[in-house]
Amino acid sequence: MSRSALYQPLLLRLLHGISGILVITAIITGFLVYNTFDQRFGKIPIPKIDPIQDIHGTVGLFFLLLLPAFALYSFHAGEKRLLQPDFIQKLTQVGKPIWWVSLQRIVNTLMLIASVLAVISGRMMKEEWLPIGELDHLWYYFHLIAWVIMVCCLAIHVLMSAKVGGAPLLLSMLSGKFRPGDSPKNWYGRLRSWLSNFSQNFTGGINQLIQSNSSLRIIEVFVLLGIITAFVLPLFFSGGE
Repeated sequence: MSRSALYQPLLLRLLHGISGILVITAIITGFLVYNTFDQRFGKIPIPKIDPIQDIHGTVGLFFLLLLPAFALYSFHAGEKRLLQPDFIQKLTQVGKPIWWVSLQRIVNTLMLIASVLAVISGRMMKEEWLPIGELDHLWYYFHLIAWVIMVCCLAIHVLMSAKVGGAPLLLSMLSGKFRPGDSPKNWYGRLRSWLSNFSQNFTGGINQLIQSNSSLRIIEVFVLLGIITAFVLPLFFSGGE
């Protein structure tokens, strides 16, 4: 592979690709759930799919299982694609390339936050609410809000990617080729190295938070705690307001 060609790490392409498929599927099935049971804000006259709620829940569960790995990769190896300390200054440079890149980073970060809201609210909903017409539960409203945010962020993410990187960026994300140093056989060693560095730096976490991208570190803590909450909270609450 030519070194001059635009290249994306193989693990990023896999995590991004699988997450993208799950998010798009969740968005589509989520709308079909709404279209079947709610319809307060309009509807599309399409045939009803009886198990659509189960399908949506299954897709959401697979996304939740993948989200920890995707979030950790995004906040560390993919940190440059997320919110940066000087984003406010760069947003003043309207129309310049860095302005578009900064918008893309903000949207990428917002998608991670919306993902947490989606998985928590989805896990806290009861399956019987919608079929019996109970549409005013707080968790359901949170889930609708997360759905809207995800739709907007996904659309902007695609548009910004096309604007910032164009066809070369899109093709680099779809490519199946990888460099020898990026081989899957090296992933375990890199993971061990990352975990080792993480444990060594954990005691100095406060200083690292102050010296590094503190805004992003705060968002990372929020996202990771949110993911843990999505796994744990339903064990103590069976759904409700």
